[in-house]
Amino acid sequence: MRILITGAAGFLGSHLSQKMLSLGHSVIGLDDLSTGSERNLKALKQNPNFEFVDYDVRLPYFSDVDFILNFACPASPRHYQSDPVRTIETNFLGIINMLRLARDTGAKILQASTSEVYGDPTISPQREEYWGNVNPVGIRSCYDEGKRAAETLCFDYLRQYSVDARVIRIFNTYGPNMDSGDGRVVSNFIVQALRGEPITIYGDGSQTRSFCYVSDLIDGISGIISLTNNPGSPVNLGNPKVFTMLELAQVVLEVTGSDSKIVFHPLPQDDPRQRKPDISLAKSLLSWEPTVGLNSGVSITAEYFKELLSL
Repeated sequence: MRILITGAAGFLGSHLSQKMLSLGHSVIGLDDLSTGSERNLKALKQNPNFEFVDYDVRLPYFSDVDFILNFACPASPRHYQSDPVRTIETNFLGIINMLRLARDTGAKILQASTSEVYGDPTISPQREEYWGNVNPVGIRSCYDEGKRAAETLCFDYLRQYSVDARVIRIFNTYGPNMDSGDGRVVSNFIVQALRGEPITIYGDGSQTRSFCYVSDLIDGISGIISLTNNPGSPVNLGNPKVFTMLELAQVVLEVTGSDSKIVFHPLPQDDPRQRKPDISLAKSLLSWEPTVGLNSGVSITAEYFKELLSL
């Protein structure tokens, strides 16, 4: 297939581009490099089946493609809160432009949504049928509500125009190609530990997250792409095994052999207290579940950051 991947220079977009190329597809990678990295494109550009286009998805784009993978949006609170208007525009205008492209070309489209659509959930684990508990006017809403609006548009285009629009809800993912300064918890902890700096925990450390290693997530995404029929529902992709922030910090300290101390700071506004995916739907549709344990994944990621920090 000829596949268009937006956000191709980002953490997930670069891994997804590599995966699609390895499967024999040709890839057009769009990214305006506002948060993506040229470093993540280096290996991709060596492949003759990869074409990079420096482009802002808030603007209409046309190319004759078979599948669109929309991953263009900053995903860390530090990045998406630094320019909230741009964030929600990227979510809303970006998916409108990609859906129109899909409608006009007959392409299928996959929207990268997020567990953030569940907000600060009142139930656990979170199933796809759960409508969530989101503050629509908080500091995180540019991302949360932007993704929720993008999901709405996908299913409206499916119903109104018969566009094969598919939606995945991605839970916390980590691995190589993350930005050392993006503010996400796994990269934060690893970089702080490697530098011997205090590991910063917000709140008392009892809040929980599920951590999915990137190769597991990419396998799940590949499964969704390969489905003959539209799932007709968002699909959770994440690791159902949960850890507290304190437990994650201890794993990072153990893996890195760091003597960093743990320090506590106030919990940011609207920070979710719990996050755990119910992946029953992904299991039944794809026969998929994560296989990489946290210690193994953190070890590989720590090696990546060691090399990155030594440059």
